[in-house]
Amino acid sequence: MTGRWTYLMDMDGVLVHEEHLVPGADELIAELTATGTPFLVLTNNSIYTPRDLRARLLRTGLDVPETAIWTSALATARFLDSQRPGGSAFVIGEAGLTTALHEIGYVLTDRDPDYVVLGETRTYSFTAITRAIRLVEAGARFIATNPDATGPSREGSLPATGSVAALIERATGRAPYYVGKPNPLMMRSALRSVGAHSEHTLMIGDRMDTDVRSGLEAGLRTILVLSGISGATTAELFPYRPTRVIGSVADLVGGTADPFPES
Repeated sequence: MTGRWTYLMDMDGVLVHEEHLVPGADELIAELTATGTPFLVLTNNSIYTPRDLRARLLRTGLDVPETAIWTSALATARFLDSQRPGGSAFVIGEAGLTTALHEIGYVLTDRDPDYVVLGETRTYSFTAITRAIRLVEAGARFIATNPDATGPSREGSLPATGSVAALIERATGRAPYYVGKPNPLMMRSALRSVGAHSEHTLMIGDRMDTDVRSGLEAGLRTILVLSGISGATTAELFPYRPTRVIGSVADLVGGTADPFPES
């Protein structure tokens, strides 16, 4: 199929590795920009605002506008605004999440909030987690930005939102509602933000369990890159398949108008 596509792309493992550019990623972004092809960079990481992420990507050599960055924090804020406009939340997270909630008019409080919202942070506080547990026990609805159990660092894995959510769930008996990938809700909110339709949108990711799954469930075509988490062998272990498997985004350069030439 040929025609105008909208590109949704995961960030880590697809465009960058930590602070290093994935070869070809700069050429892909330049080609999409030059041809006026709509695209969004997606991330389950809720720590940073789009402005922060734009600065981070610029340092690696990628020129991505703030408006082309969609985070699990923005998706969570959009979801809460649709469910309970003008509500309140007790938040465990950093600027990406608190800014997104402030921008939709939410009040952040630890007194009888409508929601406990758990996001990513590098400084999880036992005191804050204890407060979250007691608020959930008292009836606050439990939301988490994403289910990732670990995150990467130069020293190795770090506990992430999913691990802390499991702690709160074990203590309260209340499971959170996860907004980020693999929930297709994040894909649909991203599509709405750029006015795109699933029929002409593709998702590029490096993980079968989040990127490919959420793309599939949102009705998108999917491309798995082997430059990140999932390899060709591990991809075969899943009961679903991506539309296309490539080595890295460099394989798309020069062919963004027709990313599925065999179809």
